Amino acid sequence: QVQLVESGGGLVQAGGSLRLTCAASGRTFSPYTMAWFRRAPGKEREFVAAIATSTGSTSYADSVKGRFTIFRDNAKNTVYLQMNSLLPDDTAVYYCAGSTTWRFISRANEYNYWGQGTPVTVSS
Repeated sequence: QVQLVESGGGLVQAGGSLRLTCAASGRTFSPYTMAWFRRAPGKEREFVAAIATSTGSTSYADSVKGRFTIFRDNAKNTVYLQMNSLLPDDTAVYYCAGSTTWRFISRANEYNYWGQGTPVTVSS
């Protein structure tokens, strides 16, 4: 059974940093793409960033470019999201997701596997 477990969320002041971690487990789990999505209160879930686990290619939402970095450690089956220069608008529950393709990577319905989410609150 595939399991994605996020950690690292919390409360931070605007301008601060957080690093989210997504640990994947499951004997047959070998995703092509790992991604982070987020859902802010009262809003739809939105794409944040994705990484191709084999090539390291990355993609970011415009709203986080230059502030967030996604990277992975394949040996640990772990993906990270380094978030710098955080803004109050970054407040959301952040979800880790896995897909077997690099296709329409900003669409949530392309992802087969999801974590339970970790909350991030940025105070002004």
